[in-house]
Amino acid sequence: MFEGASHIIFENATQLRKNMTAAEMSLWLHLRKDLNGYKFRRQHPIGVYIADFYCHNAKLIIELDGSIHNQDDVKKNDMTRKEDLEKWGYSVIRFTNVEVFKQLELVI
Repeated sequence: MFEGASHIIFENATQLRKNMTAAEMSLWLHLRKDLNGYKFRRQHPIGVYIADFYCHNAKLIIELDGSIHNQDDVKKNDMTRKEDLEKWGYSVIRFTNVEVFKQLELVI
């Protein structure tokens, strides 16, 4: 489930949980309620990565992207990350912060 995540990744995940973005907090308020019987975790370590939201039963990762994800180098890193996670058997979906704020029901 953690794909060998190191203690450093776990510590970073703990810090991210304490400092969620407004978009993450908005989505988390809905996901933490067991959405249609699926339980989600926030800032979940998986290997060298930390998933914004993770559902173990569905092996589903939800990532939220702020404006920094429009930069070319960040896009490249996001693609590599997605490819790695998919090789490990996870499904990854991404939403922008704007989608969370303007179309939350659609995101859910």
